[in-house]
Amino acid sequence: MFTTNRLTIRQWQPEDRERALDIYSRWEVTQWLGRDPRTLENLTDAEAAIERFRSRSADPRFGIWAAERKDTGVVAGSVLLVPIPDGDGEVEVGWHFHPDSWGQGFATEAAQGTVAKGFADGLAEIHSVVRPDNRPSLAVCHRLGMTALGRTTRWYGMELEEFRLTP
Repeated sequence: MFTTNRLTIRQWQPEDRERALDIYSRWEVTQWLGRDPRTLENLTDAEAAIERFRSRSADPRFGIWAAERKDTGVVAGSVLLVPIPDGDGEVEVGWHFHPDSWGQGFATEAAQGTVAKGFADGLAEIHSVVRPDNRPSLAVCHRLGMTALGRTTRWYGMELEEFRLTP
């Protein structure tokens, strides 16, 4: 897919299932995801999640990708660029990282690379929607230079902070 200084952004692979389970079985990660957050419980769940992630890449502009550390080869988390469900064509950037990768700038770095890819692929704007109490992700939006648009209930059936970035 693409690289950043410290990360290789690539498709999730079936052999990543143990790391996917390690990331998405943690409530501290999944509590921020979707309307009804759930943790993965076993390797079968992780394999199904990877298959869902891979299915979001039918259009090469979009996907939910693994962010692999170049120095260790370990998947630090996921970065995504996907159309917002129930939207009017809006596209969102997002990130989900393992706690062992928090506080090291990986989410910001992965999101910067993903946003650059999106704009290079012709997107006119990219959104992010974040739960209002998810301070670390709100900080990433600010570090990306995104414009805060306030709270919205437009997507995902819940109140979220909306951000937008243009090239």
